[in-house]
Parts: sequence; C-alpha cells; structure tokens
Amino acid sequence: MSQAAPVTIIGGTGALGFGLALRLGRAGVPVVIGSRAAERAAETAGRARERVPDASFEGLVNPEAAARSPVVVLSVPFRNQSENLATLRPALSPGQLLIDGTVPLAAAVGGRATRVLGVPQGSAAQQAAEMVPDGVRVVSALHTVSAQSLSELDHALDEDVLICGDSRADKREAAELLGRVEGLRCVDAGRLEMSRIVESLTALMISINGRYKTHAGVRVTGLPEELWADPSSS
Repeated sequence: MSQAAPVTIIGGTGALGFGLALRLGRAGVPVVIGSRAAERAAETAGRARERVPDASFEGLVNPEAAARSPVVVLSVPFRNQSENLATLRPALSPGQLLIDGTVPLAAAVGGRATRVLGVPQGSAAQQAAEMVPDGVRVVSALHTVSAQSLSELDHALDEDVLICGDSRADKREAAELLGRVEGLRCVDAGRLEMSRIVESLTALMISINGRYKTHAGVRVTGLPEELWADPSSS
C-alpha cells in the first residue's frame, strides 16, 4: 500500500470527498485530505483512520495537499470552486490530473438542489479547465455517486461513474484510480463538454432519491465487457 502513489482530495472534509477517501483508502490508495483549515484536515484524516485503521490518511491545508499527489480530486460546492482553484493555482503543476466533481446546483445560491445553474463556460468542469495552469489535465467524474453510499462502508456499491474529458488517456487514468473502489465501474462519457449533461444528472438523482428515499446510482446497460482497452492494441 505504501508504494502506491497518493491521491489528494480537495474538499475531503465534505460528505462526498470523505466517502471517497474512505473507499480509496480501503482499496489501498494513500489519501491526502485537503481543507482550507489545517486543523480540520487533520481532524478529518483522524476520523478516516478510525473508520479504516489499515489505510493511509493525511490531512493538510489545500495548497500543500495538492502539491503532494499526481492526481487531485476536487470535491467542493460550486460556490467554492473558483476560490479553491485560484488558491490551488500556484500549487498545481503541469502533468497533474485534476478530477473535477463539482456540480453547479442552484443550492449554491440559495435555490433548489434539483435545479442546475448555467455556467458561461458550459459546465463546472470546463470552468475548472480554464482556471488551472497550463499542462494540468482536467476530467470530470463522480456526479452520480451518492456521498452517503460511499460513506457507508457496509453498503455494496454497484454503479457506474461517468467520466468526461478531452483525452482518452486522461480518462483512462482517472478510471484506473476510481475503479479501485469495489463496485464502481467507470464509463467513458465523451469529451469534457459533455460534463454539462453529466453534471445535471446530479440534480436528477437528488430528485429520484428524494422521491424514493434511497441513494440510487446510475448503471449504463449494453456495454462491452472491456471498456478501457488501449486503442493501439485493437
């Protein structure tokens, strides 16, 4: 486990980020939890170690956390996305992969969580791609995965993660990481511009789950068994 590259989760103190940290940590991935407050990051890492004692968790202030890992997951409310990316800009470096899970829900401005805000760039992920330094690769993912389902470690996951990005290799790299979580299957959902559709599915899932009092996910049917074959091998 110690030989695996760590992954940083900015917003790891929030519900989705913490649940993902638990699942990745249990899968043997060292996790660095980032927060604007170092004390809160350290406290959250301690809670994670209590839940998954054999895993590796570390809590750091956001810029320090982002500089520690080749892959950074951004899991923050939409109202905090721009602020976080501006703060992280000096810490991010060319070659890093940013997995953006931001959703522009109207709840960010006092509206309903079942409504999606318009983003000038087209999607929150495209906004992120404009804000990161040159050479930082951006994909989007995790929009349909329930934070509560991730946090409940006894809950068996069986759902798809829709990944959008302009580079097949970048999406494959994200899929290799997220696919280490048992029960998550990663699906290539197209270019980064498709994030505007995938992000809106969060509002749909909130509506469905509220109606049925559950934490359902998304499953795409009829796909081939091998989803991430190297094109050069075909």
